[in-house]
Amino acid sequence: MPTNPPKLSMAQVLACGAAVVTLSMGIRHGFGLWLLPITQEMGWNRQSFALAIAVQNLSWGLIGIFAGMVADRFGAFRVLMGGAVLYGLGLAGMALSPTPLVFTLTAGVLIGAAQAGTTYAVIYGVLGRQIAPERRSWAMGVAAAAGSFGQFLMVPVEGWLIAGLGWQQALLALSLLVLLIVPLAFGLREPGFTAAAASVRREQTVLQALSEAFRYPSFNLLMAGYFVCGFQVVFIGVHMPSYLKDHGLSPQVASYALALIGLFNVLGTYVAGTLGQRMPKRHILAFIYFARAVAISVFLLVPLSPVSVYVFSAVMGSLWLSTVPPTNATIAQIFGVQHLSMLGGFVFFSHQIGSFLGVWLGGYLYDATGSYDIVWYIAIGLGIFAGLVNLPVKESPIRRAPAPSATSATSAA
Repeated sequence: MPTNPPKLSMAQVLACGAAVVTLSMGIRHGFGLWLLPITQEMGWNRQSFALAIAVQNLSWGLIGIFAGMVADRFGAFRVLMGGAVLYGLGLAGMALSPTPLVFTLTAGVLIGAAQAGTTYAVIYGVLGRQIAPERRSWAMGVAAAAGSFGQFLMVPVEGWLIAGLGWQQALLALSLLVLLIVPLAFGLREPGFTAAAASVRREQTVLQALSEAFRYPSFNLLMAGYFVCGFQVVFIGVHMPSYLKDHGLSPQVASYALALIGLFNVLGTYVAGTLGQRMPKRHILAFIYFARAVAISVFLLVPLSPVSVYVFSAVMGSLWLSTVPPTNATIAQIFGVQHLSMLGGFVFFSHQIGSFLGVWLGGYLYDATGSYDIVWYIAIGLGIFAGLVNLPVKESPIRRAPAPSATSATSAA
């Protein structure tokens, strides 16, 4: 990364970054709508579908680390272009998969790799490099809010596509729509990330940055909290439509519920990002996780009805991805932005391990017990755990020993 590269305009970065996240996250938030149509027509059990989405989350997290490394070194443009193409291929493959194995490879591995190159870690790296620290948490909140708006916008669209075209044709239509990320990537082409500039010397190597981060307790606490975030939101996002149908509610209730989560998360993520400029981000994160545990507990205790579902969706929506801006802003605040996409990728990998377990356990325990109750209880306990581990996080910039200068090294010799 160049020492003093020219900056893109903040409006351009936010507009293009938000649009990319809207498309990428909006499409993936609707995958739960395909669970019943695909499993019923193909004769698969729910665990087969859940395993593919679980692999998707794991692939997203693992490949996201390397996507972050490439984006930090060569810029986000190349990563976004590759991710968009993979996303289109993955959605088309998802529509045409004849067996659960092929479905896992396309809906799981391929789309997971695509999401690694088109979502938060890569976009936040651009925001961190292009936007001043005093506006960074706010800008991350705007980008996260865009992802939430994508859920509000895209989930009903996906429901209408399935109803009007059938589930296969709906996926093929989305495979073309997601290619809009390609022209948007040009708006995030950062000055200075050329072949010549890629060799500019950094203060830390990748291994030094990783060693420093994993030896710092607060980084590991952030990873632990993000694991819980992944478990909760992906379990709810994928399995709640089926949970509601099992209890006699119509598919429209599930579609509206997911849309409400997206709508209220627009507000929640924006507020979390804005508050992150004014108050300790660890307190914001602890509140979010504790509030999730309370919301799930109340949802399970009250009689299930469309009204209770919508109220729960609104509350959870306010807390849904509101962890993203304060978590990533804290990483930037502690370690700087030089390796932000990579470090954010490692924290997000922890999120995706949680996502894997949340979505897979939902399918596995449902098939084993005929109920989602055990997974709901696990989600409550994990929320309390995550709230506690975020409280001791230290947000101040890490103190590094100054590197020896060339002059002092020569004198010592």
